[in-house]
Amino acid sequence: MTTRSAPRPALHAVRPIAPATLAALRERDDAGRPCVPYEDPEGGAPLRCCLRRSRRGEWIALVSYAPLRRWAAEAGVDPGAYDEQGPVFIHAEDCGGPAGDEGHPFARPGVLRTVRRYDAGGRILGGRALFLDEEADAALEAGLAEAFADPRAALVHVRATEFGCFLFEVRRP
Repeated sequence: MTTRSAPRPALHAVRPIAPATLAALRERDDAGRPCVPYEDPEGGAPLRCCLRRSRRGEWIALVSYAPLRRWAAEAGVDPGAYDEQGPVFIHAEDCGGPAGDEGHPFARPGVLRTVRRYDAGGRILGGRALFLDEEADAALEAGLAEAFADPRAALVHVRATEFGCFLFEVRRP
């Protein structure tokens, strides 16, 4: 039997999807489609609004989200061809965001994560696949520290390697 150590505080600020963006996505997603809420029959969907897994019976929605496009608009830059959109799960209604700091969201032993770096102009600097071992939080924190060791890195996206979807954003501390 393996045991997990208690999560240690993250050195980098993990960011859920911003409340104003969530409100817009609940009306129409970044692909222009209306939001279609449904009752989650099983639970376990990675929610990008509160950075936790859904619970059975919660009302959620799967929407298309363009995280780099949203960041680039805020930063006043054009991400060019690096602008992409993909599916994310969110609560169907405002949930109040993350409950607190319990380590990195969606970090559990035995999964692969991709850590992708972007510069201040919204261009990809590179990425790295990370295997999260028994010390999942520490492994992810080390990957983020490595990403931000590049002084050009302004932003990092953490993605689920198996599906390629966006999990959360981390900005330079």
